[in-house]
Amino acid sequence: MKTTRKEHDFLGELEIPNHLYYGIQTFRAVENFNITGISISKEPLFIKALGYVKKAAALANKDCGVLDTKITEAICYGSDQLIAGKFDQEFVSDLIQGGAGTSVNMNANEVIANIGLEYLGHKKGEYNFLHPNNHVNCSQSTNDAYPSAFRIALYLKMERFIKTLGGLEIAFSKKGVEFKSVLKMGRTQLQDAVPMTLGQEFHAYATTIGEDIKRLKEAQSLLLEINMGATAIGTKVNAPEGYPEICVDYLVKEVGIPLTLSPDLIEATVDTGAYVQIMGTLKRTAVKVSKICNDLRLLSSGPRTGFNEINLPARQPGSSIMPGKVNPVIPEVVNQTCFYVIGQDLTVTMAAEAGQLQLNVMEPVIAFAMFTSLDYLGNAIETLVDKCIVGITANTDHCFNMVMNSIGIVTQLNPILGYEECASIAGEALKTNKSIHQIVVIERKEITQDKWDEIFSLENLINPKFINS
Repeated sequence: MKTTRKEHDFLGELEIPNHLYYGIQTFRAVENFNITGISISKEPLFIKALGYVKKAAALANKDCGVLDTKITEAICYGSDQLIAGKFDQEFVSDLIQGGAGTSVNMNANEVIANIGLEYLGHKKGEYNFLHPNNHVNCSQSTNDAYPSAFRIALYLKMERFIKTLGGLEIAFSKKGVEFKSVLKMGRTQLQDAVPMTLGQEFHAYATTIGEDIKRLKEAQSLLLEINMGATAIGTKVNAPEGYPEICVDYLVKEVGIPLTLSPDLIEATVDTGAYVQIMGTLKRTAVKVSKICNDLRLLSSGPRTGFNEINLPARQPGSSIMPGKVNPVIPEVVNQTCFYVIGQDLTVTMAAEAGQLQLNVMEPVIAFAMFTSLDYLGNAIETLVDKCIVGITANTDHCFNMVMNSIGIVTQLNPILGYEECASIAGEALKTNKSIHQIVVIERKEITQDKWDEIFSLENLINPKFINS
């Protein structure tokens, strides 16, 4: 029994192993694009989205009288197999590739065609009965099928990421409640500022993550406008009348998200502005998350010679030479992941700028940058929540003592004593290492102990009231 089948394209013929569902064009892509070592099979949502696109196209073509019922049924069957994730291993082309994604589109066309051929009782490669281009790719071009599938996959992947980010917001919010009575010193420019609570600090982290969730949802909505039916450059060449609208209607039903057809298909075929905006928003999230991790590393520094306000869960020994050392490895790995995402924003920017005339051929690297950024940052955030945030504890007494010994608390006395006098008090405290209380209440007798207790009560330090006498 022959173990290969002969397939051809306009460049020539190749022997394709019989067990493979992809064909000659995918085979050439594997030979040509050995770039990242990461194939489309690693992005199952993209494969699922390609299945949705090919199924919707087949149904629309049937409604337009272009495909018969038998061919349509076979294509829909093959597409459903992709949607179900049963043929992910057949998507072998590299995520980064030349040709604006043609190899990915043809990978889907060939796999669906060969699944459909077997469904119809034929052998793989008998394309005279069901053809990857003539039938599966009917009324389509890579230039509308690829970006439409990419947008659907990216939308679905963002849904997952936003949910993960929501978990981080909740974790910070819970710590905000847990630490609501832990008094500590706030700092600006790494210098003592004024008192606050550790709960307020963590609640602010929850708020800033919540803000980014809103921004990401706003940016995500840009993906709902697709150019399906544009074909090559947006003029709808080779597509029957009414096909674009019908195809998008089917996609809405299949995917379950409110996709719309772009009102200007020529503009939509070349424009990659949505990716720039989304990636910029994701970069914003990465910057914020990284800044928070910087804070966590500082707040937990020590244990004897640092801030030592919080304790991070000990995850592993921190040194091969220094016994007992434990490092903040979880915030560190999240920092590094955020750096990757920030760098990928520039990749997306340059790739979007590189578009020429009626097409941007750089979408594969945009897809790679955005897919990996969402995956890596999502994984990092889950790690941060599970292995760090939920286990953080506070060194309450140490935090309180640092507040009471701080020079920064003199700011609370500005309304009563004035800025000049408070500056004098701060200068003396710094020079003599005396406490603000010692100088103001005991030595200078500028306020009474009762007034001190009122001003520096826990309630007033957490929610300061204006006291000027």
